[in-house]
Amino acid sequence: MTAANRTKHVLNCLPAIALALTPLVPALADDAPVPGTGFSVSGNHGGHLRADGHAPIGVMGDHLHKKGEWMLSYRYMHMDMDGSRIGTNKVSTSQILQVPNRFGMPPKLRIVPTNMTMDMHMFSAMYAPTNNLTLTGMVNYIDKEMDHLTVNPPGTMIIGGFTTKSEGFGDTRISGLYRLYKDSVHKAHLNLGLSLPTGSITERGTILRPDNVRPNVRLPYAMQLGTGTFDLLPGLTYMGRVGDFSWGGQFRSEIRLEDENDEGYAWGDLYGLTGWLAYEWAPWISTSVRLDAWTQDAISGIDPSIAGPVQTANPDFYGGEQVFAYFGANMVGQTGIIRGHRLALEVGVPLYRNLNGPQLETDWNVIVGWQKAF
Repeated sequence: MTAANRTKHVLNCLPAIALALTPLVPALADDAPVPGTGFSVSGNHGGHLRADGHAPIGVMGDHLHKKGEWMLSYRYMHMDMDGSRIGTNKVSTSQILQVPNRFGMPPKLRIVPTNMTMDMHMFSAMYAPTNNLTLTGMVNYIDKEMDHLTVNPPGTMIIGGFTTKSEGFGDTRISGLYRLYKDSVHKAHLNLGLSLPTGSITERGTILRPDNVRPNVRLPYAMQLGTGTFDLLPGLTYMGRVGDFSWGGQFRSEIRLEDENDEGYAWGDLYGLTGWLAYEWAPWISTSVRLDAWTQDAISGIDPSIAGPVQTANPDFYGGEQVFAYFGANMVGQTGIIRGHRLALEVGVPLYRNLNGPQLETDWNVIVGWQKAF
């Protein structure tokens, strides 16, 4: 099925689902206390704000707001990659040097990425025109660095190393959250968004070739700042709470609306599922554990300006399946000038990685954030 047909199918199905479930939305106001529980599903608990009124900070689009309410948020994410993997197996530099070079000469890979870091700053705003609909927008600023080793054409000697960098704004996301159901324990909503291709896909950098020449070239796909395509972002979110325990889950996806961008390729579609359990130790703090799994297709097409004896230039060496475990904490101010200010943290480590490779593997990441509704 082509990207256009997949998109048409998704767009045809989502309105029908929403209309079918709309009558299930109860008339309970966002601030109304739930009978017999002493707390409201919007995040108030006997006059206190609930620390676990929001999902762990790494979950986007997790909650709705009251009519007329705004929320501003900032998230910072750091990701660290070290070493490469083919399928589920970690591979050494010497093994990567035996992989064929799809671009011809030299016949095998001679430039090996050793590690990569990415820092992302995410700024978002939410506004609720009704109790059942919340609109969101997010922009992000990205800083990437990747270190490499270069080997001479025979593959017998390392001739040096180099680092490539890219920095700038990434793609912009706009979305809507529509309530499907809410009662004293459970609530669910539909996520539907669009990613706009505002991030650069023509970043350049200086490399060290196996012949000891240092040209300025277009950087591989992993070092670009955006997808270059309009992407549909459908999903579904569920949350529940009993006593001091809360839990939830979210399905998310990124579906490319175009078969290729202006440079001749498209990132693979992505499908993810996450679930979490949280415990509120006191009204101002909760801790959580979360599992996050996703699968992504390889890149389709190819940018003719991206070529070379390096794994990151091969569009087949992208995508795969991964499962991460996250450990987090949410905190919210209760009184005075800090009332309503939320701070949160999550640290993620891999449990399973099956990569189309050789491909750099993520070893850990951390997400911290601030949120304030008014």
